[in-house]
Amino acid sequence: MAETVLSFVLRQLSTFLREEGRLLGGLQQEVQFIMDELEQMRAFLREAEAKEEDAQPTLQQWIKQVRDAAYDTEDILDEFVARFARHPATGFYGSVRRIFSSIKNLRARHRVASEIQGIKSRIKSISEAHQRYQSEYGISAQASNSLSAVNNTTWRYSRDDALLVEEAKLVGIDQPKKHLISQLLQGDDYQLKVVSVVGMGGLGKTTLVKKVHEDPEVRRHFPVRAWVTVSQTCDFQYLLKDLILQLHKDGKKPVPQLIDSMTTTELKEIIKYFLQQAERYAIVFDDVWDVEFWNTIKFALPESSHGNRVMLTTRKADVASASCTESLGYIYRMEPLSFEDSWILFCNKIFKGNSCPGHLMDVAKVILGKCEGLPLAILAISGLLALKDVNRTEEWEMVRRSLGGELEGTGKLDRVKRILFLSYNDLPWHLKACLLYTSIYPEDHKIDCYRLVNLWIAERFVEGREGMSIEDVAWNYLSELVNRSLIQVSKVFYEGIPQRCRIHDLLREVILLKSREQNMVTATTGQPMTWPSEKVRRLAVHSSSSSNNTQHHHQRRIYCFDHLRSFVTVGSTDPLLSKTLLSEISRSSKLLKVLDLDGQETQEEIPNEIFKMFHLKHLDLCDTRVERVPKAIGKLQHLEFLDLGNTRVRELPVEILKLQKLRVLRVYQQVDSSDDDYGYHGFKAPSNMGGLLALEVLDSIDASSGSTIIKEIGKLTQLRELGITKLRREDGKELCSSLANLTSLRELSVDSIGKDDDHEIIDLNHPSLSSSSSFLQSLRLLIMYGPLEKMPQWVAHLHGLVRIDMNWSRLRVEEDPLESLQHLPNLGRINFCGSYQGEGLCFKAGGFLNLKWMHLKRMEGLRWMRVEEGALPRLHELILEQLPLLDELPLGIQHLSHLQELSLYEMSSEMIEKVENQKEESEDYTRIARIPEIVIGCYTDDGEWTVRQLWEKKKT
Repeated sequence: MAETVLSFVLRQLSTFLREEGRLLGGLQQEVQFIMDELEQMRAFLREAEAKEEDAQPTLQQWIKQVRDAAYDTEDILDEFVARFARHPATGFYGSVRRIFSSIKNLRARHRVASEIQGIKSRIKSISEAHQRYQSEYGISAQASNSLSAVNNTTWRYSRDDALLVEEAKLVGIDQPKKHLISQLLQGDDYQLKVVSVVGMGGLGKTTLVKKVHEDPEVRRHFPVRAWVTVSQTCDFQYLLKDLILQLHKDGKKPVPQLIDSMTTTELKEIIKYFLQQAERYAIVFDDVWDVEFWNTIKFALPESSHGNRVMLTTRKADVASASCTESLGYIYRMEPLSFEDSWILFCNKIFKGNSCPGHLMDVAKVILGKCEGLPLAILAISGLLALKDVNRTEEWEMVRRSLGGELEGTGKLDRVKRILFLSYNDLPWHLKACLLYTSIYPEDHKIDCYRLVNLWIAERFVEGREGMSIEDVAWNYLSELVNRSLIQVSKVFYEGIPQRCRIHDLLREVILLKSREQNMVTATTGQPMTWPSEKVRRLAVHSSSSSNNTQHHHQRRIYCFDHLRSFVTVGSTDPLLSKTLLSEISRSSKLLKVLDLDGQETQEEIPNEIFKMFHLKHLDLCDTRVERVPKAIGKLQHLEFLDLGNTRVRELPVEILKLQKLRVLRVYQQVDSSDDDYGYHGFKAPSNMGGLLALEVLDSIDASSGSTIIKEIGKLTQLRELGITKLRREDGKELCSSLANLTSLRELSVDSIGKDDDHEIIDLNHPSLSSSSSFLQSLRLLIMYGPLEKMPQWVAHLHGLVRIDMNWSRLRVEEDPLESLQHLPNLGRINFCGSYQGEGLCFKAGGFLNLKWMHLKRMEGLRWMRVEEGALPRLHELILEQLPLLDELPLGIQHLSHLQELSLYEMSSEMIEKVENQKEESEDYTRIARIPEIVIGCYTDDGEWTVRQLWEKKKT
């Protein structure tokens, strides 16, 4: 949407005037005029765009004009800076060059002035139309940030969610319904209890809660009941009056007079007084969007001694949490339907309960897969397919191919689009930009969260906040989108840090639709296509399953990329296409800020043209075959992010020290590409690396050259993540001294020097340097590769530590690693590989109270494990791998009441035989009968890795 673009560009222009305004001279007033005019239009746009779906073409065209003018202004000023902000040359040749360039610059300045005047004229024309539309559409120029002007159809459609789902006999609802009823009826009768149901739009939250609310047992238990629909755009006073009417009608009491003229406070007092006199009550607040709503309404809800209940439905996790914090609350996270239930619902709607014809089976499953268990979508798409001829497979195939197009129309899927748009429209502009940016990824892509948040930062979608690093703010943005049920976390690195995420297929179609409207991202697989007529600003190249069409594409003229800001490849793309596009972009794109070639294995060098890109901020060459970094890297004065992870680069030139804005520097290579247990090679750095004072991430620096480089690390006081390889034993003391300065460090990885498994001992046990109460207190992740003579004493005081990995520590029996770790309050994940040489491990009662995940691997001497009752009370997953002498399951495993999955990989045949052949009456069987899932993994005689589940019936 143009308001999103406009807000973004206005922030860019404001930064430009603050930092580079002196370069403009007399043009500064012209740019300020443009900014002022755009600022006046922004408030109008915010509400005009809420009506854009139903707007006349003239308004839609005006919105597009504003967006284009904003983009063009940014382009002109960026070109201006690239030409005039170069560092002045020195010496005789520098003087000659300055005289020569000044003549050229006079022409260039004249051209820029002319272009800015042109933009100014366009803005004046657009502004005149702005005044006209204000009166025509009845929208105030001083519109607020809220979406109060959203037409009533959005509210109506939000309730159609429930009505649509009611059309069919829902499946998969019985168990959740029974569960929620038990939550309402059970528990303390002397305190208000709130039950919140949270999940993305279209899951059927309203339908489920309505079934619960109208259940006969619930009706009997709660004589006074009410249902209040809140929605995005509720009128709070109207809502209170509606609640008063319902309560008095249900309680057979006369409605108070003059409620139409009462204030909000008076209305709340009436509700509170009524509920204090009433018997048990159950009130539903459906479709709550704002924490502030709950913080306001809760004062009207007395906590009388009758065991009162409130149910609440919302798409936002923070709303659910806020409503349950101060009460005996319970949060029910609503999940999509299973494929089996989805299939029943699908067939009930289309085939009236009959089975799907065989010739439609394949295409039906693909279409249903797009719905991903979303009942609203299943019913809408089923309604569309029900109109098709079941004897004509091609009609169903056409629907499969055109689902995105169906969402653009006003037919059966229009409701789905509008329901999903509600969540999008509720976002502030910066989160809209971040969400739309996910359109760089293809369907079903496993999105790397770290890569995504750093791309957001590079694109300048992330606004700095006082007291927070820019990366923390970006992670908060991701959390907010997860909180709003718009992004789904699929894998966690450690608690609080998601590693992988994804977008629901139909939501992705909506995002693509909006992204195209905004010219946010242009995506291609390289197959023959018509390039958009608009200027391409962000280009994403996806891997393509077809290579035949690509050749035809290469023969065509490549589109001009003069206005390109970002070039991102996703997946291993066609090498010829990537090379051709990169060559064209390097030649013609002067404004490029983001170049991300992550995973392009054929990329062997950094093109020289890249070092001419004055604005480049983000260069990602991870998982490429690049071998060296030229000295010209020093020209990229604005570079903030450089990733050379898993490349062949092992040394950086001294010119890297010129990059004073560099925030992230990753240069490493996996020692064994097939096994990450052996750690990484780092890079040899210039001796005065401590000069890169803006560094927040340094991964991984080769410390084999000695103490000088270790001392330099202590100067990088902004570091949040640090990786060190080839640490010498004698440098351990110096490292502890440097670490004492790194008060913001979150993640630390230390690898000792050595060949193969013959690592030097890591010596970090220096109490005189690490005894300070602040030593590494920000640390959340600690990884160590190499033998430890003894566990560093300071590890036992890392109260913020969430995850620890110990590889090849080979601690002796008297140095049991569990002793130091068992009382760390936040420790959630442990990964031990070759870390202990003792015969047994005992997890003592009261230890590891928050541990949820544990992986024990390659401890050749381990013969027994014991879990005392009261130890590991929250352990969810236990992985035992390559423990050859461990021939039976841990004693006391039955005490792990929360264990959901036990994985046995390459374990002894004796153990596997015991696990597989247990009889139900045996003592061993009772030890593991409660574990929902047991997985066994091993290599076959043919060398193939196989994984099988021991039992399905025990899953819960």
